[in-house]
Amino acid sequence: MHPRIEDYALIGDEQTAALVGRDGSVDWLCLPRFDSGACFARLLGDEDNGHWRIAPKGAEGPCTRRAYRPGTLVLDTEWETDEGSVRVTDLMPQRHRAPDVVRIVEGLSGRVTVRSTLRIRFDYGSIVPWVRKSDGHRVAIAGPDSVWLRSEPHVHTWGEDFGTHSEFTVEEGEQVAFVLTWHPSHEPRPPLVDPYKALRHSVRDWQKWSTQCRYDGPHRDVVVRSLITLKALTYRPTGGIVAAPTTSLPEEPGGVRNWDYRYCWLRDSTLTLNVGLSLGYREEAEAWRDWLLRAVAGDPADLQIMYGLAGERRLPEFELPWLSGFADSTPVRIGNEAVDQLQLDVYGEVMDSLSLARSSGLPTKPHMWAIQAALIDWLRSQWRQPDEGLWEVRGGRRHFVHSKVMVWVAADRAVRAVEENPKLSGDLDAWRELREEVHREVCEKGYDPERNTFTQYYGSRELDASLLLIPRVGFLPPDDPRVVGTIDAVREELGHGGLLRRYSTDGTAVDGLPGDEGTFLVCSFWLADALHMTGRRKEARELFERLVGLTNDVGLLSEEYDPVAGRQLGNFPQAFSHVGLVNTALALFGDGKAG
Repeated sequence: MHPRIEDYALIGDEQTAALVGRDGSVDWLCLPRFDSGACFARLLGDEDNGHWRIAPKGAEGPCTRRAYRPGTLVLDTEWETDEGSVRVTDLMPQRHRAPDVVRIVEGLSGRVTVRSTLRIRFDYGSIVPWVRKSDGHRVAIAGPDSVWLRSEPHVHTWGEDFGTHSEFTVEEGEQVAFVLTWHPSHEPRPPLVDPYKALRHSVRDWQKWSTQCRYDGPHRDVVVRSLITLKALTYRPTGGIVAAPTTSLPEEPGGVRNWDYRYCWLRDSTLTLNVGLSLGYREEAEAWRDWLLRAVAGDPADLQIMYGLAGERRLPEFELPWLSGFADSTPVRIGNEAVDQLQLDVYGEVMDSLSLARSSGLPTKPHMWAIQAALIDWLRSQWRQPDEGLWEVRGGRRHFVHSKVMVWVAADRAVRAVEENPKLSGDLDAWRELREEVHREVCEKGYDPERNTFTQYYGSRELDASLLLIPRVGFLPPDDPRVVGTIDAVREELGHGGLLRRYSTDGTAVDGLPGDEGTFLVCSFWLADALHMTGRRKEARELFERLVGLTNDVGLLSEEYDPVAGRQLGNFPQAFSHVGLVNTALALFGDGKAG
């Protein structure tokens, strides 16, 4: 059987990441960056598309137990066999020049024979490299890529069936380390890392970082795991945060809703910034703010909904026909053509993020206000356009209510910035007029008085989970009857198994896609927030408890969840889901304020 999405754990070095299954197999790894070609792509195909499994010889199924070392991204996987027990420790140490995957096998009891099977397949599982020996190492080369495998001198290693195999025994207390290192094939091999020293340093550094967390409420371990995951999804050289380290994990098994999430979305920016500022991670918050400023610099008309890790603008979408897809879900897509969509909400997200950064005391940048003023001035003439909306629908543009609400947010934050900061200047009267006009139009055209609810888009009877953000962004107060009515209507019409869909995917859906999808986890966190804001705190906490219970055995969440099949869906792990978890924990159990 194909593994489930929740069967995987994450390791990474803040420039890329790998997924490790319960069976001890690394099934996904892109090198050298999150958005590079994968050299292990079994996740989206089969063993011939690349993987690296280390497990007791003859062990076909999952491990006995696994867990991260507390406060770290170091994974321990253990098996108990008839011959004894063994542990495999997986990590990617902080990168100096080249990315390394370190795997340390340790005997815990008895005498266990262990097997390592390595199949390198560059370019998303399509290229079998040439493998040779060099200085006792195995070297795999194809085109621009080179990978070195290093192990202990006494470990027997051989080539067979286009793979590299090793077999050895470990007794209690014995350790055998493997190190896989990537570098450009035209460059000399980078310096070797000491795997045991790398393990000690990784544990120390991660634990030092995670102990800075200021949250001390219920489920602190889950909150800290979410923070570590967000840190792991950060591209350290630039501060950008990828939505997920994977592509094409399906929203519906066997369906076509498969997208590449290895890029940085603006829609997550304010909530992500709030996490860092609220919990003591100002360095990461400032790096994200600076990435945001670099990415959006330029003509406001050219603002995109997403960018590459360093702010790249071109992310062309294409398909990989040689991969069968996770659970036979095709196509497998690389790139994301939604990058060319118009989404007016991102202007509000950027303005809100920079407003939060300023109010939280992050050092300002000389050009920050000039960028904000240019964005709001562009919106004044363009906000009446329909757009593709928060969810990147591919079924045509609409006047989405959430998009218009976020236009209001942009105007509101601009007005407040000038009112609160005498040194900032702008056309205050025009911005106030914009704020009032947008608010009036949304309340007239985006609200259904018969049902006492805001709607997905002007003139629609459909609903959308993004409407739950109306009180959070300050468009209306939480006790406004229209807000309460909207929360109740969204909960009633989009609820599924106690969780929440983002919108209906029946025949009236606006996304232009066939098939269905699961409940959207961040939307369920938004519902918990909305319930809390409207005084239904017991219900909010019960929903939060339910959501925390959906994390897998090592505390990770994907994008969606199927409450009928009881399985996670979509790209994994998903930054948006973990950002939602932390922000809801702050709202329910912390002060919920930044700074």
